[in-house]
Amino acid sequence: MSVLSFQKPDKVVMEKTDNDNKGLFEFKPLERGFGATIGNSFRRVLLSSLEGYAITGVKFPNVVQESSKISGIIEEVAEVVLNLKQVRFKRFAEEPSQKISIDFSGKNQFTAGDIAQYTEDFTILNPDLVICNLENASLKMELTIQSGRGYVEAKEQKLPESTEGVGVIAIDAVFTPIKNVEYHVENTRVEQRTDYEKLTITIETDGSIDPQEALQGGANILIQHYAQITDKDITFEIHKRESEVELDPAEIKRRAILETSIADLELSVRAYNSLKAGEVKTLGDLVSLEIRDLMKFRNFGKKTLTELEELLSERDLTFGMDVSKYRLGEK
Repeated sequence: MSVLSFQKPDKVVMEKTDNDNKGLFEFKPLERGFGATIGNSFRRVLLSSLEGYAITGVKFPNVVQESSKISGIIEEVAEVVLNLKQVRFKRFAEEPSQKISIDFSGKNQFTAGDIAQYTEDFTILNPDLVICNLENASLKMELTIQSGRGYVEAKEQKLPESTEGVGVIAIDAVFTPIKNVEYHVENTRVEQRTDYEKLTITIETDGSIDPQEALQGGANILIQHYAQITDKDITFEIHKRESEVELDPAEIKRRAILETSIADLELSVRAYNSLKAGEVKTLGDLVSLEIRDLMKFRNFGKKTLTELEELLSERDLTFGMDVSKYRLGEK
């Protein structure tokens, strides 16, 4: 298939900032409309799909729920859990999970940086984060650190079997290494034309990866998905839409009955007016309703109900039928 050539960026320009974890990337020139298309795709993928590490579970001795209080710890367990949720890691060894046993004493404050003395596999990126304050006490706990993508709620956590059991508190995990992504589109000139676009993407990470690595990672994820569509060996399975499935003769006959207008049913005036007020136009509309729905119609009583039940029985119909397969109203 012939494709007209597109105006594409000849290179990606990265602007340096005072923050090593923040990068500005310029793509130009782009065809009109491609700035927002590419920018939005990158933003969604970067925020939701890059891998990172987070604490997913914690276990304290003799504590089974977040509402508990630990002797010698000023904060309640729930507050400690919230603080653990904010700890950011940079991993040295590629392992999906790790359990860290902590037995801390000697200071009145336990910070994220103190976790580092119990593991050689991670660097703590926000070491000054206060986890809890102690009153002449020791802090004992087991932390489960796992890799993942995006944000995962505590109830959806899949903790390793070795860490499951009574007393393990699952934690909402923010795995994404991306703190913020923004994109901006503006017009740019190519020779005499000024309707091309320049896309600027600003990426800020937590320091576990650099912005350029994040950009390339996002691009690879998009490429992997698009490659499935462009692959010459891809197999397309053709599924008929429900509206294209053929009805058998009996179903065609019933469909015709269900499309009968209530004006053609020789109903009593009371029954007809009641159904009309309820916006029931055909037999199909009528049988789709439950009796409790009909009883809410104005001037609809037991006598009218009996009349309609007899009418439906004569046509082998009932209330509360699923008529979707008959595709009523389609030509």
